[in-house]
Amino acid sequence: MGARLEAVAFDVLETLLDLEPLRDRFRDIGQPGELVDVWFMRLQRDSMALSLSGDAADFRAVARQALRTDTRHTATDAEIEHVLDGFAELPAHPDAGPALRELSAAGLRIGCLTVGELATTRRFLAGAGLADPVDVVVTAEQAGIWKPAPQIYRTAAASLGTIPQRLAVVAVHAWDCHGAHRAGCRSAWCSRLELHPGDVFHPPDVRADDLTTLARNLLELA
Repeated sequence: MGARLEAVAFDVLETLLDLEPLRDRFRDIGQPGELVDVWFMRLQRDSMALSLSGDAADFRAVARQALRTDTRHTATDAEIEHVLDGFAELPAHPDAGPALRELSAAGLRIGCLTVGELATTRRFLAGAGLADPVDVVVTAEQAGIWKPAPQIYRTAAASLGTIPQRLAVVAVHAWDCHGAHRAGCRSAWCSRLELHPGDVFHPPDVRADDLTTLARNLLELA
């Protein structure tokens, strides 16, 4: 039987936070809304590459460079900032609030584990009405490395006053759940984005189609 669950850390970008409205900002600057998906993938890839090579990956700097590349250097600095400023105004997914509150009410400590900026993440949580259940926000900058390196999950566990074996990481990305598992944490995967976790990643300990059901399944695990 596994260690008793004490804390849950939620991924932020795409798990709690809905990126869809960024498509309008891309259209505002004359770019196709579909470019959001390609750009966000490049942002994650380039940040992981910098981290793996031993360099710091500043979220906004890498996001800015990725946007220059994916617009084939046609976007101006002002247009790029217009897109990036949209992060602070993005809404939460409808199931985010109920999931956070249910887990918090059950006595579990709640964290947000993000590769985004601390100030932007806190503004998002406050604006979306999610700040109260969240005890700690841990960023890749604080940990000194990007997900899915084991150290960032261990930093999240320590920040929540527990050990990895007593922490569950919630994400819509199978690679994130895999990284959490490799760091010794429990993993909870929501199928909203990817539909199936695939065969190359370690199976999540808990899975569901929405965060609310996932939270209830985690409470059963706890």
